[in-house]
Amino acid sequence: MRSKTAAIRYRSLLLALGVGLTAASGAAAQTAPDSLGGLTRVFSRYQRTAVPEKLFLHLDRPFYTAGETMWFKVYAVDGTSGRPLPMSKVANVEVLNHENKPVLQARVELRQATGQGSFTLPASLASGTYTVRAYTNWMQNFGPEYYFHSSVTVVNTFAASGAAAQDSVKPYTVQFFPEGGNLVQGLPGKVGFQATSSSGKGVAVEGKVLTQTGAVVATFNTLRFGLGSFSFTPEAGTTYTAVVTQGKGKPSRYQLPPVYAQGYAMRLERPASGLLTVTVRATTTQPETVYLLGHAGQTIAVAAQATLRDGSTTFTVEPGQLPDGISHFTLFDAGRKPLCERLYFQPPRNKLTVTAQPDKNHYGLRDQVALSLATTAGAGQALGANLSVAVYRLDSLAAPRPADINSYLWLSADLKGEVESPEYYFTATGPEAAEAADNLMLTQGWSRFRWEQVLASAPAPLPYLPELRGPLVQARLTQPGTDIPRPGVTAYLASPSRLTRLTNAVSNADGLVQFEADAARGTRELVIQTDPRQDSTAQIKLLSPFSGRYAPALAPAFSALPSLEAAYTKRHFQTQVQTIFAPKEALRPAPAPADSLAFYGKPSETYFLDKYTRFKVLEEVMREYVPGVMVRIRKDGFHFMVMDKVNNAILTENPLVLLDGVPVFSVNKMMAMDPLKIQKLEVVDSRYFHGATVYNGIVSYTTYKGDLEGFELDPRALIQQYEGLQAQREFYAPRYDTPQQKQSRLPDMRNLLYWNPGVTTTAAGPRKLEFYTGDQAGRYLVVVQGLAPTGQAGSSRTVLEVKPAL
Repeated sequence: MRSKTAAIRYRSLLLALGVGLTAASGAAAQTAPDSLGGLTRVFSRYQRTAVPEKLFLHLDRPFYTAGETMWFKVYAVDGTSGRPLPMSKVANVEVLNHENKPVLQARVELRQATGQGSFTLPASLASGTYTVRAYTNWMQNFGPEYYFHSSVTVVNTFAASGAAAQDSVKPYTVQFFPEGGNLVQGLPGKVGFQATSSSGKGVAVEGKVLTQTGAVVATFNTLRFGLGSFSFTPEAGTTYTAVVTQGKGKPSRYQLPPVYAQGYAMRLERPASGLLTVTVRATTTQPETVYLLGHAGQTIAVAAQATLRDGSTTFTVEPGQLPDGISHFTLFDAGRKPLCERLYFQPPRNKLTVTAQPDKNHYGLRDQVALSLATTAGAGQALGANLSVAVYRLDSLAAPRPADINSYLWLSADLKGEVESPEYYFTATGPEAAEAADNLMLTQGWSRFRWEQVLASAPAPLPYLPELRGPLVQARLTQPGTDIPRPGVTAYLASPSRLTRLTNAVSNADGLVQFEADAARGTRELVIQTDPRQDSTAQIKLLSPFSGRYAPALAPAFSALPSLEAAYTKRHFQTQVQTIFAPKEALRPAPAPADSLAFYGKPSETYFLDKYTRFKVLEEVMREYVPGVMVRIRKDGFHFMVMDKVNNAILTENPLVLLDGVPVFSVNKMMAMDPLKIQKLEVVDSRYFHGATVYNGIVSYTTYKGDLEGFELDPRALIQQYEGLQAQREFYAPRYDTPQQKQSRLPDMRNLLYWNPGVTTTAAGPRKLEFYTGDQAGRYLVVVQGLAPTGQAGSSRTVLEVKPAL
C-alpha cells in the first residue's frame, strides 16, 4: 500500500540523499532546461520520482559443486552517478535454474548501500547453468530485465559424469535492428544485427541482403561477438531478405523488418572532427519542428530543437559533455510523440584502479599469503573504497569469468539481455573498438520506461515502495471466496515472540496492506489479522516479496562433458573432505543483535508474576496486582479499563491486549488463559497512537517461551511461516601460525582460500590482508571488486602460484 506517510517519508529521503535531476548543455543547439514544448519539465518531474537504482553482486567464484557454499556481496548504487545509494535496506537474491524457476531465495540486509550473504547449495541440486539475480523492492517498478543477472555453473559430482555432451555444432539465430527503430522507404538507413548460438554467445557469420528479385543491395559480416551492421536505402514496395552463412554451413534466410511508406530515420555518427552528429530524415517535405532529448538516468544531457527543411536536419553534440555510460537520444515531434531512439556509449573517464600485490612470487602448502591492496583514481591519487576479495583455485572446471563491477554498472546494467565480454568495451581502443561499441548500441531497443507514462499529465504512483527502514510485508484483503478487494480495513501484523513487535496498516483501494516489519532474521511465524469489531469477514493472503516476473533465461540446459570425468571425481573428493572436516562453527550463522525494547517503548507498569503469589485464575491476578487496569464484567463478559494517568481519567474502551506481541481482540479468551504460563505483564496507562490507530492503553502479556503457550488465536487470522532477513554467516578459513597447526593431520582441501566482503581502503596507504594456502597446489585467482564513495568502480585479478613441497 502506498500510504501518504510512506510517500512523504520517501520524498524526504530523496531530498536527504541529494537525489535530483540536473540538466547539462550538450549541443550547440541546446535550449533552455524547461523548453521543447515542456518536454524537459515533464521528463524531469518523472525522473525525480523514479530514482534509478542498480545492484551489483560480487560472487566468490563462477563454478561450484553441489554441497559447497556460494558467497556474495551486494553493492547498491545510484543509477545515474554510480555513487553508493543507501536508499533500500533489503535486497532480494535468487538462484534460478535454466527454466527461470527459483531454487534458492534470500532477503539480505543492506547497510550503507552494501550487504552480504551466502547460499549453501543443496547436495540434491542438479548439475546445470544457473542464473543469480538480485533486485530491491523499488527495482520491481522497472522490469526484470534491469535486475542484476549473472550466470554460474553448478555440478552435482554424484552424477556429473553420466550426462551426454552437447553437440559441438550449435544452431544460431540472427536478429536485425534498424537504427532509430524503423526502415523507411527512400531514407538511407543503417541496420545492426546480432548472431547468437543456442548458448547465447555470439557467432561469426557473413551474408547479403537481397530484394525479392534477387538483387544484392548490401553485404555484411560480424565484427565482434556476433555483432555487425550494414547500410542501404530501402525502396517502396520492396521486401528484403538476408541470406546468412556460418563458415561452410548451409545458408539461412531471414526476413528484414518491414519498410514503412512514411516515417523518420535517425543516423548517429562520430566523424573525424570528434563531434557527434545526429542526422534526422523524414519522408515529409514540409517544414516541421522536432525535438532531440539526450538523457542518461536522471541527467538531461541534450535538449535541442530544430526544423526539418526538405525533410532533413542535423544536431551536433559534444561527446565530452555526455555523462559516463549509456545515453539515450530520443526524437520527438512537435506533439511530444516519440519517433526514433538511439543509444550511445561513453566509457567512464575516471575509474577506480585497484592494485592487489602479493608478497611472494609463489607459495608453499599451508603458507601465509600477505596481500597488499591499494585503490587510486585519476592520476594515481590514493582514494578510499569499499572492497570485496575472493581467492579461488583455477582448474579445468573453471567457467568463463563474470563481469566486473565497472563494466556491469556502466554498461550491462542498462541493457536488456546478456552482454558478451563487456570488459572489452572498457579496455579496447581504436576504430574497431568504437565500431564494436556502436554495433552493440544498435542492437538495443527503446528505453527502460514507456514514454506514455513519462509524459502523462499526472504520473501514476509506482506500486513498489523502497524499503527505507527494513523489510516490507505485503498482504491482500478480499471478500471471502472472491477477489473483490476490501479497502479501508485496518490489519495487524505480529510474530509470536518474547520481543514485542507489532505494526498495522490500512488497506488501499486494491485491498493491499503493506507493513514495515522488523529486521528479524531466519524463519518465523507471522500472524496477520483484522479487528473483528471493525471487520470480521476479510480474507487475508500474504504476498511473496520476490518478483514473479523474469527476464529471458540467460543460459540453456547444462550437459556435463565425459572428458572431464577425472576433474569431476577430484572435485567431488575435495568437496566431501571439506564437508566432513570443516568445523561446525563454520556452518552456524553469527548471532545478530536484537532490540529487546517493545514497540511501545518503556511501559508505565511492569509485573514479573513469579515475584507474587501465583493465582490460578487471570482475573484474580489482574484485580490483586495490577491497579492500573480495572476489570469489569458486563453482559458480553470481561472488559478492561486502563487508568489514564496522563489526563487523570479512566479510558472506558478496551485497551489493546497482546499475548507475546499478538493482538487478542477478545478479553474473554484472554481471561481464560492459564496465568501460570505468563511470566511478565506490562501496561501502558495512556492513549497510544500507533500508525493509523489509537489504542486506549496497552496490556501486554509475555509467556515464558514467547510462543503463545497453546493459546488459540481467532480462526480468521492468517498464520503462516515467513522467511525474514538471511542470517549472517562468517567465512571460515584455518590458520597455520604455529608449527603445530601446520602439522595438523586435518586435511585442508579448500578450493576457495579466502573470502572477505568487508575490506575498506583509505587514502592513507595500502591495506594489508593475510590468509593461508591449503593442501592443494595449483594456480589461484585473486579477484577484487570495489566502489569508491564518489562513484568510481574498479576491479583487479591476480594469480597466485602454490607449489607442493619438494
